[in-house]
Amino acid sequence: MATHRRIKLNNIDNSGFGPNSNVEGGRLTNKDGSTNLRKTGRPFWERISLYHTMLRMPRNKFWLFIILCYTVVNLFFATIYFLIGVDKLAGINPDTPLFERFLNAFFFSSQTLTTVGYGHVAPNSITTSFVASIEAFVGILAFAMVTGLLYGRFTRPRAYLLFSHNALVAPYKGGRALMFRMATFKNNHLTDAEAMVTAAVHVTENGKQLTHFYPLGLEFSKVNSLALSWTVVHPLDEQSPLFGYSREDFLEARLELIVAVKAFDDHFSNTVQQRTSYHISELVYGARFLPMFHRAEDGTHTVLELDKINAHEPAKLAEPEISVADTTVALG
Repeated sequence: MATHRRIKLNNIDNSGFGPNSNVEGGRLTNKDGSTNLRKTGRPFWERISLYHTMLRMPRNKFWLFIILCYTVVNLFFATIYFLIGVDKLAGINPDTPLFERFLNAFFFSSQTLTTVGYGHVAPNSITTSFVASIEAFVGILAFAMVTGLLYGRFTRPRAYLLFSHNALVAPYKGGRALMFRMATFKNNHLTDAEAMVTAAVHVTENGKQLTHFYPLGLEFSKVNSLALSWTVVHPLDEQSPLFGYSREDFLEARLELIVAVKAFDDHFSNTVQQRTSYHISELVYGARFLPMFHRAEDGTHTVLELDKINAHEPAKLAEPEISVADTTVALG
């Protein structure tokens, strides 16, 4: 039978997110850690940092963008050479078919842009020489920018953390706990890793939908070395703002966990950080994680199976002694 309790919930006001639930669009933080936000009111090129976009762009999209820009620039200059007339380019037969003449102009453009210059085709007029000099200058600037971007992407400190897709409400020391799991997936070594978890809870006060943010106390908020996987555990005890939450209570509150992890990478000799979130749709109620590392058959090392980071099985939970519906809540 549920008992009535008065729980003091100390919410924080400096989370960076507004408290008005009516203006929220979906989750607050995306899985990749970016804010689920779109800014308006200024021109597009004032709202976007091309450098930051290129640094954070996925590898396949980055190379596709570079190849696309390279092709477009060459097509642009090839069209100019073609309109001027291929007879102004020594080495191109003006009697060849139209498409072949354009291809020759395109390949001359690529040789000029990269400053290769095989010598087979060369400008033989002031106009084509002027255009070729401009293209060569554009090529020098473009390749300097691409080189800088490649260096920035290659040397940018990253945590390389892999998070479990789901957060679980699992049995814990005779009670229950909210937990998720993480591990490094590269051959980097993180030390002094620290996790911070904030719960976004939607409540109705005086007929208005509001969002309150609560810092969640963790079983261990810091570990000396993140060599294996780390299961981050928030006990759902009387000190928890989520104490007494049933499955229905989690759904009604549209719970979202905002996770921030920072650690020291001894390869970069720098602090790295990574963020993610867990939406209520990614919360599994009544489950436990399965082991993801074991000793090798020859007994010489430990095997960490990264493909099992989200592996879990159903588990029976002790039902909460109280329900949020039967709880008088005082907001701090």
